This record gives sequence, C-alpha cells and structure tokens, in this order.
Amino acid sequence: MRRLAGRAPASLSRPAAGIEALPLLLAAVALVALLACGFVVVAPNRLLSGTPLPLWQAAGLGPSLAVLALLAGIAALALRPALPAQPALLGLCAGALMLTALALAGRAAGEQAVAAGPLTRVSLGTGFWVVFTAGLLLLADSTERAPGRAGKAAPPLATLAGLAALLAGGTLSPLSLAREYAVRQQAYLDEVLRHLQLTGAGLALALLAGGAIGLMAYRRPGRAAPVFAVLNIVQTIPSLALFALLIGPIVLLIELVPGLRQLGISGIGATPAILALGLYGLLPVARGTHAALSSVPPDVVNAARGMGMTQGQIVRNTLIPLALPTLLQTLRLTLVQLIGLAVLAALIGAGGLGTFIFQGLGQTAADLVLLGALSAIALALIADTALRGLALFLVRRPQR
Repeated sequence: MRRLAGRAPASLSRPAAGIEALPLLLAAVALVALLACGFVVVAPNRLLSGTPLPLWQAAGLGPSLAVLALLAGIAALALRPALPAQPALLGLCAGALMLTALALAGRAAGEQAVAAGPLTRVSLGTGFWVVFTAGLLLLADSTERAPGRAGKAAPPLATLAGLAALLAGGTLSPLSLAREYAVRQQAYLDEVLRHLQLTGAGLALALLAGGAIGLMAYRRPGRAAPVFAVLNIVQTIPSLALFALLIGPIVLLIELVPGLRQLGISGIGATPAILALGLYGLLPVARGTHAALSSVPPDVVNAARGMGMTQGQIVRNTLIPLALPTLLQTLRLTLVQLIGLAVLAALIGAGGLGTFIFQGLGQTAADLVLLGALSAIALALIADTALRGLALFLVRRPQR
C-alpha cells in the first residue's frame, strides 16, 4: 500500500498510452488553412487589392511537399509523447515550419515580381499566417515543456538563427512588408527606439510607485484593500481615454509652472504618454509586489528579525530573494503589457511603432499596419523570452 500511495502506477505517470492533442490540432488547422486559403496575395501595386494564390501555385509542388512533410513530422511526434526528446524535437519542427513558410513566401514574391513587374506587391496571405501562428504556438508550448535548459533554449535559438540567415540572404526582401521597411528604414529605427524609451520610462515609473505601494500594503495590511480599489478604478479607464485625459492637467500645470516647459514637458507628446503607461503599470506591479512579499513564510521573517536584522535588511536580504520568482513574473507581465499599450502613444504625438499603424490605416496600406503591429509583437515576445530566461537563470539554479 505504501508503494501505491507514494508512487503513481506506470500507466498513469507515463504518457506513453496517450497522445499530445495540441500538436495534432495545430498541424490539422495548418493543413486545412493551406488547402482552403491563399498562401500569398499578389496585387498589381501598393493600393489595389490582390489575388490570393495557394501554396502549390505560388511556390511549386516540390516545396509544398516540404511543408506537408513537416506537418506530418509534427503529427508523428505528437503520437510519441514518451520519447525523451519529444518536446525539443517538436520545437525544432515548429521552428523549421515557420522558417520554411517564410522562405517559400519570399521565393514566391521574388518570382511574381520578375514575372509581373517591379510595381507588383506580394503580401502574406491567410494560409501563411495560420501556418506561421501554428508553428509559433507549438514552439512556445514545446519550449515550456522541454526539460533542462538546453532543451528549452535550442529550438528558439535555432529558429532565430534561421530567421537571421533568411534576412541576411535577402530571401524576404521581395515581400511587400520588407519593401515598406526598406522605404522607411531610418524612420523605422527611430520609432523603435522611441517606443523603447516610452516603454522604459513608463515601466520605471510603475516599478518605483507600484513597488512602494505594494511594500506599504504588505507592511500595513489594513490599507491594502482601499489602495487596490483605487488602482482598480484607474485600470478600468480605457487606455485611449487615459492618454487624452492627461493632456489637460499637464497643460494647466505648465501654465502654473512655466519653467516645466524648459525641461521638455508638454501637454502632448512623451509626457502624457509616460504618465499613462506608468499609471497602467501601477496595479500589476503593486499587486505583484504585495503577493510576492506575502508569499514569504512569516516564520522566516520572524527568524530574520530575531537575528537582529533591521527592517531594511529584512526586505533586502530575506523578502526580496525569496519573493524573486514572483517579482520577475510581475516584471515580465507588466513590461509586455506596456509594450502593447505604448502603440497608442502615437495618437498624442509621442511617436513609437503606433505611428506606422495609424499611417497605414489612413493610407489603407495593410503592410504598413503590419510593419508597426508585428514589430510591437516582436518586441513583446523578445521581452517575454528574455525575462523568462533571466528567471530560469536566477531562480532555477542547479543543486550541488
């Protein structure tokens, strides 16, 4: 009986008898999208709508079979959950699927440009986006499930290396999205830097104020409920409305204190954008800090106090190290949220990647919208992956 209570039966603890449902589902969805939707869209110029082309017509039968082979490999691995390296192999297949789809789209764009003329625009179709998204979801899931640091790091790093090779080799240059970037390369780099500056300043404001609020709520539990109630109200204000509402008070403050204008503070632009981002980051940072500190066992805090530590030493040497996993997760979630919200800063003249999104909407240029939107998504994914890796390095240290 002890053996049964302490150890699950082999049929329950081992996944050999089952299958991985998510890879099978994603492979099936990708296959249906390839059969039913256009892989690329060919338009005579930048403004006119185009004609969708299926994968086999755009890239040829041979390359199409390579995509089908990768989908078949993903399905086969899903049927072998007991394979020790299955998560890592699934991640590598998912990355290969994404890279193959990109390479075939770039090849199709180059061939169409040669055949139809330099004004022809080839954009990515629904079939491509479904396949690419399925590969990305599968890559994220397999990376999360892979055991060990090497298994988690190998598929994303291999995918990034392949993407860098495609970009360096010019394979993606004929795509209309890449051509939009080429026309605005310097402006694009400036707006990316501006986006990072806005996000960083808003995050710093949220960390300072939200961390202090969370620490206060931890030290004085009676004040936690009303403080978080106020922060909840701020969080319910629509993001665009909050950006606009801050313009009036800042203008009034500048009229009362004219010297603020000399410091670069103005009613529109970066100042209200940073304040709005900081306000939106207050609640997750404050709640995350409070939850992280509250997760530390009281006996540990009492033991530190009994050793003669001051309150500041307890916070620095006991609370923060033990609460580090939750604090890093709070930082990750807040940063990803602010990267997305910073897109709206372009509406009040603060710049950022939202500039391309709203310019594209005004010009009915879908690829210009994608240039800004995909870049913001990429920044969020990079930040999320980097902070996950940092947490893995700092928190899950191997035992000696």
